Parts: sequence; C-alpha cells; structure tokens
Amino acid sequence: MLEALGNSIFIVIPILIIIALVVGYLVRKYIAEGKIESAEQTANRIVEDALKEAETQKKETLLSAKEEIHSLRQEVDKENRERRNELQRLERRVIQREENVDKRNDSIQKKEDSLQSKLSELALKEDTINELVEKEMEELERISGLTLEEAKDILLHDVEKKIRRESALLIKRIETQAKEDGDKKAKEILSYAIQKCAADHVAETTVSVVTLPNDEMKGRIIGREGRNIRTLETLTGIDLIIDDTPEAVILSGFDPIRREIARVALEKLIIDGRIHPARIEEMVDKARKEVDNRIREDGEAASFETGIHGLHPEIIRLLGRLKFRTSYGQNVLKHSIEVAHLAGIMAEELGANVKIAKRAGLLHDIGKAVDHEVEGPHVAIGVDILKKHKESAQVIHAVEAHHEDIEATSIEAVLVQAADAVSAARPGARRETLHSYIKRLEKLEEISNSFEGVEKTFAIQAGREVRIMVKPDQVDDVEMIHIAKEIASKIQDELDYPGQIKVNVIRETRSIEYAK
Repeated sequence: MLEALGNSIFIVIPILIIIALVVGYLVRKYIAEGKIESAEQTANRIVEDALKEAETQKKETLLSAKEEIHSLRQEVDKENRERRNELQRLERRVIQREENVDKRNDSIQKKEDSLQSKLSELALKEDTINELVEKEMEELERISGLTLEEAKDILLHDVEKKIRRESALLIKRIETQAKEDGDKKAKEILSYAIQKCAADHVAETTVSVVTLPNDEMKGRIIGREGRNIRTLETLTGIDLIIDDTPEAVILSGFDPIRREIARVALEKLIIDGRIHPARIEEMVDKARKEVDNRIREDGEAASFETGIHGLHPEIIRLLGRLKFRTSYGQNVLKHSIEVAHLAGIMAEELGANVKIAKRAGLLHDIGKAVDHEVEGPHVAIGVDILKKHKESAQVIHAVEAHHEDIEATSIEAVLVQAADAVSAARPGARRETLHSYIKRLEKLEEISNSFEGVEKTFAIQAGREVRIMVKPDQVDDVEMIHIAKEIASKIQDELDYPGQIKVNVIRETRSIEYAK
C-alpha cells in the first residue's frame, strides 16, 4: 500500500510540475501579450504624435525656407540691379574715355602733321644757312688770308693765353691766401719750437791740441830715434805734429774717436811722466776704455735728456759715437738732440705722436756713427741698424724719409724733416767748404738762366735766395708767377741744401730819354 502510494506520489509529482509549468507559461504569455498590446498602443500613440510634430516642423521649416529663399532672392535681385547700374556707369565712362582718346589722337595727328611740315621747313632753312655759312667762310678766308684751321689755331691760342692768365691770377690769389694762413701758423709753431729749444753751435775741426808743461816734453814724446811717437801713432792711427808751436802738440786725424783716444792717452802720459813704448801701449788701452765708457755715458745722457727710453744698448753706444762726428762743422749728437726736441714740440702743437717724433728725431742720423766703416748713405745705414734692433715701423719710416729718399706718409716723418732743416739752418749751425758753396751758387744761377725770358740771375745770402731779372718785353706780370714756380720746382729736384731757398723774380720797365 505504501509502495503503491509511493509509486502514485512519484507519478503525481511530475504531473503537478508539468501542470505548474503549463499554467506558468500561460500566465506569462497572457501577461506578455497584455504588455505587448499596451506597448503597441503606446508606440502607435508616440508615432502618431511624432508624425504630427514632424508634419508641423516640416511645415514650419518649409515656411522658413520659403521666407529665406524669398529674402535671398530679394538680395540677389538688389545686387544684380547694383551691378547693372555699376556696369552701365563703367560703360558710360569707357565710352567717354574712348571719345577723349579719339579726340587726343586727332589732336596729336594734327600736331605731328604740323611738326613734320615745320621740320621740312627747318631742313630747307638749314640747307640755306649752311650754304650761307660756307659762302661767308669762303669770303672770310679770302678777306683774312687765313684758312679755317689757321683761324682756329689763332683763336685757341688767344683763348689759351687768356685762360693761362686767369688761372695764374687765380693761383696767385689762392696761394697768397694759403701762404698768409699757412705761413702764419707754421711760423708760430716753428718760432715756439725754436724758442723752447735753444742750443749752442760750435765749429769743430779735424785736429786736437794737447798743451805741454814745457818744450822739453816734446823730446820725450818723440823718444829715442822717434820710437815713442811711432808707437803712439801706430796704436792710435793718429798723426802727431810736433813743430815750433810753443808748449803744444797737434793731433791730426779724420776719425774723431781715435783722435780723442790719442789725446787722452797723451795727456795721461804727460801727467805720468814715464813715456816709453810699453807705457804708451798701457795708456792707450786705458784711454780706449775711458773713451768707450764716455761714449756710452754720452748716449745715455742724450736718451735721458730727450726723455726717450727703451733703446737697445748698441743704439745707445752709437748715439754716444755721434758726439765725435760732425756734419759741416755741426756736432751730430747735439744736432740729433735738437731735432728730437724740435720735432716733439711741433708734434705736441699739431696733436701728433710726440714719442714717435722725438724718437725718430734723435735716431734720424744714427747711420753717421758708422758711415765711415760701412758703405752706403747714412740714411740706408741707419735704417738697417734700426731694423736690426727692432725699432718700430713708424720710427724707421721717419728716419728713411728725413732726406726725402722716400715720400713721407706720416705727420711725424714730415716733422722730423722740418726739425732737421730748422736745426741745420740755424745761423752758425753748419759751415760748408768753399768748393761746395761756390758749386751750389753756380748751380742756382745755371738753373735760373736756363728759362726763357731770364736776363740776369744773382745768388745771394749764401745761396739762400736767388734773384732773377726777367726781360719785361718777353715776360709779363702773370708769366712771372709760372717762371718762379717752375724755377723753384727745378731747384728742389736738382739740388740738395739745408733749409729753404727763396726764388725772387723781378720784372721792371724803364723809360730812358736823353736831354740834348
């Protein structure tokens, strides 16, 4: 029973489950169908509302579009009307311009026709004038007896003469003004420099005189069979002249340093009293050392006096040697110191480099210290010495240009030239040999007499002025200016001289009558 009941339960339970499933399915289906129907109704309602709203919006959009199209159409019509009006206005202007151009073309054409006719008339007149000119020229040539070329030459000669006269007057006026201003300023600077640098000048010779305590000393100097005097002359290279001059011995030689060594040695021997070959040799060595020391001290003193420092010891020694060197009787070391001062003063006045000017002025004649030992002019020797001892290019240029061997390219070089000339041209600074003096005077007169129209020439004032008398019937007042300039230029090119030479051209007209 229980087993039958359990079997029936096992059968009923699946059935119940199936029934429950079926009922649940049916219930869910009913509920779903209801929801679907409700959703369909809602969707239909939404669709209908959407369609109605879309229709409304469509109508509104169409209306707005129609209004916008209408507005755009109106704007386009307005722009079209404005463009048509602008085109019509431009068209009227173009038509007007074309009418104006046509009028101008007509006017230009008329002018061209008129010009062409005038050109034709001018051509005819030109031919007529040319014929008349040819006839006039032929008539003039016949009357004057000159050809056209000859008349041109005469006319050009007259014009050239007139222009030369006018140019000479202009040159004279400009030169006068320039000289007045330039000379005044130059004189002020030079006078200022000369006043600040006063120097004494003495003429030195090639002999030295040694004073003796008595005439008996002459015999001791000569020595037995002349051995003492021969030893002294051999060691020093100087000639001793022992003559009738009381209590004096003359030392003669062209080398001033050797002459100084001989003088010092002889004075030491006289003081010592022991005069024999060995003692003479000893004293000559001492004198040579003493003179060498003096040379170095003189060079250092010159450097200190001019305020120039940093010189090579060899250059200082050469400067000291210049004390025993003369140029036309002028002591070269004193001259160099004076040139340094003058160049420095003028450089300071002109705003130039004072140190370069003074240094070049002191060293400008350094080559004269060894010009008797080395071949060549003292300028070239000095330049080589300065280059060897690394002097500056500006100083070397000023030294090389101080005798115008090359063109001066710096104001310091020009100032050294001027200072050298001023120092050499001082009264009493230099003396010249009679031969060179006469030769220069003759050369001055020869140069002046070589010019056409010169009647007489006189070199005066020791060759520092040349007076030229010209023929008044050949040279007029204007031509005098050209002659003076040409003579001065030729003197500069052909002569070497200290300072400057004044060229004075004189023209005079004399009227002479005789009372009978």
